[in-house]
Amino acid sequence: MLDLKFVRENPEVVKQNIRNKFQDEKLPLVDEVIELDAQRRATQQEADDLRSNRKKISKQIGALMAQGKKEEADAVKEQVTKNAERLAELEKLEAELGEKVKKIMMIIPNIIDPSVPIGKDDSENVEIQKYGEPFVPEFEVPYHTDIMERFDGIDLDSARKVAGNGFYYLMGDIARLHSAVISYARDFMIDRGFTYCVPPFMIRSNVVTGVMSFAEMDAMMYKIEGEDLYLIGTSEHSMIGKFIDTVLPADTLPRTLTSYSPCFRKEKGAHGIEERGVYRIHQFEKQEMIVVCEPEESKMWFDKLWQNTVDLFRSMDIPVRTLECCSGDLADLKVKSIDVEAWSPRQKKYFEVGSCSNLGDAQARRLKIRITGEKGKYFAHTLNNTVVAPPRMLIAFLENNLNEDGSVRIPAPLRPYMGGKEVLKPIK
Repeated sequence: MLDLKFVRENPEVVKQNIRNKFQDEKLPLVDEVIELDAQRRATQQEADDLRSNRKKISKQIGALMAQGKKEEADAVKEQVTKNAERLAELEKLEAELGEKVKKIMMIIPNIIDPSVPIGKDDSENVEIQKYGEPFVPEFEVPYHTDIMERFDGIDLDSARKVAGNGFYYLMGDIARLHSAVISYARDFMIDRGFTYCVPPFMIRSNVVTGVMSFAEMDAMMYKIEGEDLYLIGTSEHSMIGKFIDTVLPADTLPRTLTSYSPCFRKEKGAHGIEERGVYRIHQFEKQEMIVVCEPEESKMWFDKLWQNTVDLFRSMDIPVRTLECCSGDLADLKVKSIDVEAWSPRQKKYFEVGSCSNLGDAQARRLKIRITGEKGKYFAHTLNNTVVAPPRMLIAFLENNLNEDGSVRIPAPLRPYMGGKEVLKPIK
């Protein structure tokens, strides 16, 4: 959420940012919110004047009564009553105008970083760099669920009976591999100085609207019926929410957390064959990382965060690349974002396995996360990034470590989490 003062003083900058994000339908909101804010401030000023005048008039009543001027005192009392009625009207109007202003400000997108490429959607994202050599083996690489079934490692039919589409049972070595990746990712991030955290898996609505847009919330979140609670779609939301309404001493920053959690999303599943299996599902597990830091340090942390994901995947012999997300692909709160994509030998292309985002002070403004130090009080910057989400990670891992005989190599870093196994052998 932008600073309202910034919007008032820089309306054309805000409008151009909206155009750059190809959200022209939001352009009228800029002038509308400026006008509403002017009305709110005028209402507030009139109310303040009445409050100040009330104190002066109240003193007059006592003085007039002491002088025996009852009629004059009654007239002043009548004026006090009228002022009180008007003040009540103004306070109600001020609250209504304030709510309208807040609602619009929640819709106006954050100002993107000048380095962000301008483009309409993810088809115009820009490749930055490849890490590792993508390869295609001479043998055919099966679809990922077919690979898992050779290990008796997945049961989609039973999951459909129990929960419907978009769920799965992982079994045996595949389930163990899933847990091994999560455990390895946890220790990987701890070794890089992050504090391990297991957060709440549900959050209240004020946290939801503090960390994401209404459109994102509607598309992603499951609401608990009869409760002010939502199942998390990603643990960065509950981790950032940890700092709601807090003032952080500057000398305690940065706050760097890495978390494990299950995640729940209302995926529609209408995007083609690659969304069968475990690519796009309603429930999955993930290791996440977040940073709360000084504004001038957020760019440095942004580069560190996405590099962590690249390094993790490369340690498991998976080629990856980074993509700069274009303006039209950025969610409204994001200043800048980089996707990490893993190589798929079967598809002969890369696919998304993680996303790193700098949200500037947008979440901090909504959640009132401030810093106090020599410069006074000011809003923090927040960042988040996927360490690893095993469903998609499993696809990349199995395809890139598959041998011609159907066995799967276990890279050295994962072996301690797999009972020392160097290879998984199919049982079918």
